[in-house]
Amino acid sequence: MNSANTYQDRQNWDLDAWPEMYDKLKELRVIIFSSEPGIALNMMVFTVTSQASGCQHCTAHGAYGLTNFGVPLEKVQALWDFTTSPLFDDRERAALAFAAAAGGAPRAITPQHHADLRANFSDAEVRTLIAVSSVAGFMNTYNDSLATVTDQASVDWATVHLGHLGWDVGKHVGAQHEQRENGPGGS
Repeated sequence: MNSANTYQDRQNWDLDAWPEMYDKLKELRVIIFSSEPGIALNMMVFTVTSQASGCQHCTAHGAYGLTNFGVPLEKVQALWDFTTSPLFDDRERAALAFAAAAGGAPRAITPQHHADLRANFSDAEVRTLIAVSSVAGFMNTYNDSLATVTDQASVDWATVHLGHLGWDVGKHVGAQHEQRENGPGGS
């Protein structure tokens, strides 16, 4: 397959090529991510789930998006070591441990993850955290399977701020004509 065919295939298979589904997915993300326990923690859960699943595209978007929502860069970078970082409280650690377990394959959720969530969150908040990890799982599978080309702004940001933590664009690199117009917060 030559690069021209690769681009055409990606263009035809990308989520943008299915506007009815993509619009509903955007609506779902807005509902879920804006629900309690709040956008910042929900985005951290998305990012850790994506990191655990191995989707570099979604990890870059999640981490970069966190800084756009005002989460300090130091805390975003500490997601790679949330279990011991003093930047996270027990409540955040419970959500992020669940996210890391939910992002793996096979899922590594244990009764202790559920007990920790129950001890720190309401039932509605637990539903939200599970929904965030589930949406991340869908997006991780779709984008990683397609090798979605990550927009250059997100690649540049992640290379500078996450490269030393092991982030690499990997298969999500593309030619200039394949670049998306929008990064996190865009469409």
